[in-house]
Amino acid sequence: MRERLWNRNFIIACLSYFLVACSFSLLMPTIPIFLSEELGVEPRMIGVVLSSYVLALLLVRPFSGFLVDSYARKPLLLFGTCMFVAVFIGYFFAFTVLFFVVLRFVHGLFWGLSTVSANTVAIDIIPSSRRAEGIGYFGVNTSIAMAVAPYIGVRIYEGSGFPALLSAALVMGVLAIVAMAFIQVPRREPVVHHGPLSLDRFILVKALPILFTQLFLAFGWGTLVAFAVLYGTQLGIPNAGIFFLFLAGGVVLSRIASGKLVDRGHLHRMMAGAILLISCGFVGFAWFQDLRFFCLSAFLIGLGYGTLFPALQTIYINMAPSTQRGTANSTYLTGFDLGIGLGMLLGAYIADHLGFANMFLLTGLISFVGLFLYWFHARGVFERNRVMETHP
Repeated sequence: MRERLWNRNFIIACLSYFLVACSFSLLMPTIPIFLSEELGVEPRMIGVVLSSYVLALLLVRPFSGFLVDSYARKPLLLFGTCMFVAVFIGYFFAFTVLFFVVLRFVHGLFWGLSTVSANTVAIDIIPSSRRAEGIGYFGVNTSIAMAVAPYIGVRIYEGSGFPALLSAALVMGVLAIVAMAFIQVPRREPVVHHGPLSLDRFILVKALPILFTQLFLAFGWGTLVAFAVLYGTQLGIPNAGIFFLFLAGGVVLSRIASGKLVDRGHLHRMMAGAILLISCGFVGFAWFQDLRFFCLSAFLIGLGYGTLFPALQTIYINMAPSTQRGTANSTYLTGFDLGIGLGMLLGAYIADHLGFANMFLLTGLISFVGLFLYWFHARGVFERNRVMETHP
């Protein structure tokens, strides 16, 4: 008999993380618009502002994994989320580039702790026999938030302004905290570390080749969240935030099916197919510049990333014992943080010199390089280091 996936705790975990991801994603496409239209900031500096939170994530992720593996996970989850939501208040007073840089950095610190805690709590309550499927469904909620919320954010910003947008983010954040309070996390024995601290307690060292490959894939997500709306506006597409709706459609469709296929042993085929879709989507995004292909490319990219996310997270989790799930999650998230940060910074530089279309074309080529790295190197690293059973 199959273990039950959709229990009370898993449903609450999905709902709470959906809300907190919505609150964060509302600002992702609108901060570049605000900086560009209201403060007259150039794309290069917009990339600096957006990547400052990524720098914070890179600094805090490894320590978050260590804390989540060593101490009670629910209190850390509640603390990180409460502080993350409180930082939204600071945006009401942000009217300079420096203030935005500092604020995004602080926001990134608490976003890092809350996301590592939330992902690890979710994996704790997912039956091990349905792990990839559960990760896929859990990710559907966050992916919908990260795709639909930017569209909604653009509508709120254009209709009511930045303060109304911040108020909406605050309300969603508070609702997320209330929901999290009702999650029941399985009891764990405290982890006692003997001897000096080692690097493996902060990052999954044996998975570093996976992380290196991941940088080539996460690069594209960084260029999307920073510049997709600005690119669409440049092409004359009305409410270019529609890109994120089609992105969400692709993500949700692929997430629902891909987790089950990964659990049935098709991990490497799913990874290769996902990367191909991402590469083709970005090339189409750059070459075909009208509304139909704008939306089609978004859908293809969504299919690719929706398949990639749960498959890649499963790789990390299956390379770690249960006592290192927090470390595995923090390593997985660190790979995306670093790749996204590079996408924002280098994407801004490329866009300044070559334009948005060429930037997205290069992004597609970079993703294709990631396919070769995965198939001819990272795939073998996983097979040599996988842990067959990772029960709680």
